[in-house]
Amino acid sequence: MKILVPIKRVIDYNVKVRVKPDNSNVDLTNVKMAINPFCEIAVEEAVRLKEAGVATEIVAVSIGDKSCQEQLRTALALGADRAIQIDTAESLDSINVAKLLQKVVEEEQPQIVMLGKQAIDSDNNQTGQMLGALTGMPQGTFASIVKVEGDKVNVTREVDGGLQTVALNLPAIVTTDLRLNEPRYASLPNIMKAKRKPLDVKSAADFGIDLSPRTTLIKVTPPAERQAGIIVESIDELVEKLKNEAKVI
Repeated sequence: MKILVPIKRVIDYNVKVRVKPDNSNVDLTNVKMAINPFCEIAVEEAVRLKEAGVATEIVAVSIGDKSCQEQLRTALALGADRAIQIDTAESLDSINVAKLLQKVVEEEQPQIVMLGKQAIDSDNNQTGQMLGALTGMPQGTFASIVKVEGDKVNVTREVDGGLQTVALNLPAIVTTDLRLNEPRYASLPNIMKAKRKPLDVKSAADFGIDLSPRTTLIKVTPPAERQAGIIVESIDELVEKLKNEAKVI
């Protein structure tokens, strides 16, 4: 069984994000980048399926310029067998990312496409669902448990009020949630081995897809700064402040 794992290069979640002075976008100057955490969970789950004897090959794919090869090498160090970079310098909408992934799916013919439910930079939560619509493959989103049984994959997903388990015929698309697993760290020997694993580069322009943007970024602003807290001396003082200052009761 082949598992395709799309990954995205994003700002490391430990970094405090800065906005450009002209509010045109996020300032990426000298900022540490990493694999999107939800995508890292997808890589970990694919590796676990391979270690369990379910999967035989894991292919990581990322869309972006040459810099995203760093994240692909990380995926290779974590256990992916080979990687594909779809080279483009453009910032793509979710629909264009899904269309490019559709072409990769047609070429690679994976039994499972395992991808993060959303990226922490755009927070769109769209690509997996759009890829499902484009390929016609069934989808299990927000997965907290994934079990492959024969030609089906059972996905337990988090929904309002509890858990829902769906059985999908393979090939299928699974998007991963936080509670699915805890990703491992790449060991030094595996980091060294990853440098010798195959990484193919393909131009996004060669796929013949109109990658024109459907949305326009108008403005980026930082969140309002949180006010410092205060220590109250009694319950009565707390109630008084909640009532007369915060006006929440």
